[in-house]
Amino acid sequence: MGLIAKQHYIIVGFDPGLADTGFGVIEVKGDKLTCLDYGSLRTPAKVDLTKRLSLLYHKAEEVLNKYKPDLVGIEQLFFCRNVTTAFGVGQARGVVMLAIGQRSIPYLEFTPLQVKQAVVGYGQGSKQQVQRMVKLILNLKTIPKPDDAADGLAIALCAAQSRTTLLV
Repeated sequence: MGLIAKQHYIIVGFDPGLADTGFGVIEVKGDKLTCLDYGSLRTPAKVDLTKRLSLLYHKAEEVLNKYKPDLVGIEQLFFCRNVTTAFGVGQARGVVMLAIGQRSIPYLEFTPLQVKQAVVGYGQGSKQQVQRMVKLILNLKTIPKPDDAADGLAIALCAAQSRTTLLV
């Protein structure tokens, strides 16, 4: 059965980063979107890289095992001026993708521009505009913190909007 035919499902969005990987979990029932959870999967800077990646992998596993999503959205690696940052983000993204792949969960990848377009309606929207729209769309009392968590929710919302293009 494809996601198109399904009326109720869970979507997890990941905004990968080595220090902080934001995540957001939403439930879709028909046209109704509900926030189930959000947060940041943090790794300590002074710890060996392999241990940080292992820790991130296990934290991503916890989220996926807890919510058993029908679909995952993840941000694509985009051009970074800082090569060291780009490598760290790429490695973090890789371990999150491994956790997704080991569970055979369908996923969609999005550029930051696509996420902003889906949530704000304008690909050059500011971080603050994205955060305010996430709060509004999900009927939250406050803007999700930290910023990475709001980005994880925005990616989940983008996946919810794009889900009709995915057949499983």
